[in-house]
Amino acid sequence: MSQTTDSQTIVRRFFEALYRLKADGRIRGKQTFTTRYGINRWNMNTLEKEPERDIFQAAWLLYLVRDYGVSPMWLLTGQGDFYQKKKAEAKC
Repeated sequence: MSQTTDSQTIVRRFFEALYRLKADGRIRGKQTFTTRYGINRWNMNTLEKEPERDIFQAAWLLYLVRDYGVSPMWLLTGQGDFYQKKKAEAKC
């Protein structure tokens, strides 16, 4: 079984987020992420090359949102800011 086109787009955005977090100094790289969350790094590397593979875990998006402040709207739709707004900023 393979991922739908929409799912593949989200998978690609997930990897885009990892590279952005690395560029912003929030993580050292994919290995940092895989080690922290007990993810098989070889599966992740395969998925990056073949986003149609059905090995993506939705929890990986949770980790980006919860622990790194990545916007869930951006992850799912590609719209809005990359980072979530702080609660104080959101009230303005």
